[in-house]
Amino acid sequence: MPRIIENLSERLMAEARRQIEEFGYGAMTVRSVAKGCGVGVGTVYNYYPSKDALVASFMLSDWNECMKEARCCAQTAQDPVAVLKAMHGGLLRFLKLHERIFRDEAAASSFSRTGGAYHTKLRNQLAEPLGKFCADAFTAEFIAEALLTWTVEGKSFDELSHIFLHLF
Repeated sequence: MPRIIENLSERLMAEARRQIEEFGYGAMTVRSVAKGCGVGVGTVYNYYPSKDALVASFMLSDWNECMKEARCCAQTAQDPVAVLKAMHGGLLRFLKLHERIFRDEAAASSFSRTGGAYHTKLRNQLAEPLGKFCADAFTAEFIAEALLTWTVEGKSFDELSHIFLHLF
């Protein structure tokens, strides 16, 4: 009879995260994660079809957590500045949390195939709470794209906010 392992999906993600932080993306493998969790490689594949899917799973979880404040803020905010500031802060937390992955050449090569689709999803998720402040969907997407791009480039909220105010 197969043994039941409590919270295995979360344990796999935590082990993958730990290995990336300690050894880098290129060194983390499905096999090493399986070994670290004391399970077979096939068991990992029952949860995640690939290494990239495993990494994307914990990154998505972190993204949703970092954006939670912005979503809550957007529900009650009367002006877009508070929402943009919350989004900027969430983006900074996410970038800091995954700094090792974003700087890793093996990860960049691996994610370059799907990066465009993820980028579009991120932009759309950022644009959604801005919609109530914008005249049309394109303006919200434009602001979200600028926020995403320039935050990744290291611009502070103060550097960006005065420009964004002209767009509302």
